[in-house]
Amino acid sequence: MTRDIKSNIKRCPVEEREIQWFEIKKGYEITKDTYVVLEKEDLEGIKLKTNNTIDVKEFIESEEFDPLFIEKNYYVGPNLGKKKKTAGISSKAYSLFVKILNETNKIAKGKVVLREKEHVIALRAYQRGLVMHQLKYLDEIRPMDEIGDLDSLQQVDSKELSLGKTLVENLTTERFDLGQYSDSYAKELEKLIEAKSKGQKVIIKEQEKESKETTDILEALKASLNGSCFLVYPSFLIPRL
Repeated sequence: MTRDIKSNIKRCPVEEREIQWFEIKKGYEITKDTYVVLEKEDLEGIKLKTNNTIDVKEFIESEEFDPLFIEKNYYVGPNLGKKKKTAGISSKAYSLFVKILNETNKIAKGKVVLREKEHVIALRAYQRGLVMHQLKYLDEIRPMDEIGDLDSLQQVDSKELSLGKTLVENLTTERFDLGQYSDSYAKELEKLIEAKSKGQKVIIKEQEKESKETTDILEALKASLNGSCFLVYPSFLIPRL
């Protein structure tokens, strides 16, 4: 099956004709070119009802929580019964839960049904309220062994390690301040739009040349701090559905 991007028309390459929407089926590939067809009735039978209710299962220490599993973030507030068919919770109970998580340095783990799908979540105290992290399942995380060139890593000399630690300590700040960072592309785009709206000439700056690979540990560390040393790989597996 092919799709005409301009008109969003799907065509069958075998019969050389347009495919109607009612002919399209959902399926899951179990082997190459072999699919299990899923009918609408099949999916309706296993569909979960969204209830926006968090079912807390356990608590863990904050340092045990790995942010690698985070997919999305949500603010969570008390439900005072404003929505129909949902049980309310008092602001006092909400405040108590926030205070408990803060003072015990714990994170709550549980499940919630959102958009007809069950998700694993983590609840964390944040400022005066709660943040809910929607998590990936373990089998959705890409194994680290799949990352290229890890086998070529060399042993680190103790002197280089000591110097590297000193460099890190010298660049360590007392607190994390995200406000000092901004999207440079968005800023340049705003300048570009403003200039063109005024009929001004736009001057495009030349891109900086790519940095060459270095074998010196300190130079590599300095380069990495400037964002020019590492390759970025996706940590999530691409879902097949």
